[in-house]
Amino acid sequence: MLQAGAVHLTPDPGGAMASRNFVDRDGNAWDVIPRSKTEWEFEPIGGNKEARKVVDPPGYERDPFELSNEELQRLLDSAREPRTRPRKSPFLD
Repeated sequence: MLQAGAVHLTPDPGGAMASRNFVDRDGNAWDVIPRSKTEWEFEPIGGNKEARKVVDPPGYERDPFELSNEELQRLLDSAREPRTRPRKSPFLD
């Protein structure tokens, strides 16, 4: 069972070295992953059936480990679903 504010380290090919587990006010577990300087991802983990979400990180902090659970909850509340990029057909000119 994940606890609020639990932390685990995982290698990330996007350049981030770690992710942070976060349990929201509804009891859903999320993995907070800094994908770039301009985007963090909330990836559902455990029994969380929610969709993956992305958010612009706060301007005052670049590391999710430094944010409180309340700050992470506010970010999650403002998160959006990731944009899907249409794939170009290799058969079109």
